Amino acid sequence: MLSYQHIYHAGNLADVQKHALLAWTLAYLTRKDKPLSYIETHAGRGLYQLDAAEAVKTGEAEQGITRVLADHGLAADHPLHHALTETRNQHGGAAYPGSPLVAASLLRPGDALHFAELHPQENAALRAALRPWKAKVHQQDGFELAMSLAPPTPRRGLILIDPSYEIKTDYARIPGIIGQLHKKWNVGIIALWYPILKDGAHTQMLTALEAQGLPGALRHEVSFPPVRDGHRMIGSGMFVVNAPYGIEDEAARLSALFEGISRK
Repeated sequence: MLSYQHIYHAGNLADVQKHALLAWTLAYLTRKDKPLSYIETHAGRGLYQLDAAEAVKTGEAEQGITRVLADHGLAADHPLHHALTETRNQHGGAAYPGSPLVAASLLRPGDALHFAELHPQENAALRAALRPWKAKVHQQDGFELAMSLAPPTPRRGLILIDPSYEIKTDYARIPGIIGQLHKKWNVGIIALWYPILKDGAHTQMLTALEAQGLPGALRHEVSFPPVRDGHRMIGSGMFVVNAPYGIEDEAARLSALFEGISRK
């Protein structure tokens, strides 16, 4: 959707869950001295300023990453903390890395990075944000990019599927897309983020995904209070195919963190 801009939601609690799991996975993959591919289907602008009028207007970052940091909910040695610190050292104390900068800050010169973003202004901002890294930014449909690249070179790696779900048919399309991606790239880690809304729009999608019997599947969901009256999102989830060893421990740590947030 060309109308969607993530600056209104950057750094919210859903981002904390998504980016913590993403950062942990990338840190795990880079323990081996073997190159990998990283693909992202809906990249956004990559770099956000949480003191921007759009972010301040919704208050989602204040109830998200700002609150988590104030409560010491992100250890100093966590890879997401590393990405956040590096971003703020370069762009100021209000900066927040979207998933493209989380990935770029944790990956290595020999790794291949591909990002899709259709929105012209977001795409231009993403190119600027990624200029220090050797990354390929594509202005095309992210699902089409994923299919055209799979299996990528290097073959080892991860794809993050993170649509806005403003296009309601995404819920129905995604299980088939993930099934096809896995057939083409059976060793790839496929990570899908999804919102948990009051109407339960995600449930049929997850049922269809789980029915495929995809290998090494992890489903992790967290709940949190609506950030304001009338806000429909009450949680978020990640569904990971070929989930790496040990990610269950990170998921459990995040679950405990979010349970603590919900009690306050």
